[in-house]
Amino acid sequence: MAESVSTNAGKRRIQIDISSDTVCPWCFVGKKNLDKAVAASKDQYDFEIRWHPYQLDPNSPKEGVVKREHYHEKFGPQFARMEARMSEVFKKLGLEYNLSGLTGNTLDSHRLIYFAGQQGPDKQHNVVEELCIGYFTQAKYVGDWEFLLECATKAGVEGAAEFLLDPNNGVKEVKEELEKYSAHLGGVPFYLINNGKQKLSGAQPPEVFLKAFEVASN
Repeated sequence: MAESVSTNAGKRRIQIDISSDTVCPWCFVGKKNLDKAVAASKDQYDFEIRWHPYQLDPNSPKEGVVKREHYHEKFGPQFARMEARMSEVFKKLGLEYNLSGLTGNTLDSHRLIYFAGQQGPDKQHNVVEELCIGYFTQAKYVGDWEFLLECATKAGVEGAAEFLLDPNNGVKEVKEELEKYSAHLGGVPFYLINNGKQKLSGAQPPEVFLKAFEVASN
């Protein structure tokens, strides 16, 4: 769980702005490594973690396509090696990588993440966790209405059904964040720490995050 900023003067402040997509497996791996780094250093720092949208394929269909078929078509002969590699990485995290189910447009999931953020960084962080656990390990689809509401409920987000019911809610804000943070990107996941004192790209190991916290807080 992410920890929001407190008024404890004995701790240094770390603000982390993360750009990611909900169908990017390395974004989830990076999140799990970040969580380990946060847990290991929570006695030293007060954290505020904010998630921002990125779409790897903004033109992908909202209704979804079969995940395994889509990736096989997209990556060709490399697909088997990529699946084996991700399965190995997830296993080290204590998770089983699952390529069943659908993939597709991630806009609605980013709308939910934005909405959760209006209720606090902890709820937003937990929504991201639920979305990723479902999509990458349980064959859930990030464009599925019922799954999105299930994630909201587990994260304690209130009013998600009413918010998502209007397809225009959050779209403007998500697009504005895409434009604002895309200028910093060197790929996703991307981490902007303390307004750019440190910038990290990719699923970095916990020790890299810990070193970045140290540098960014001085």
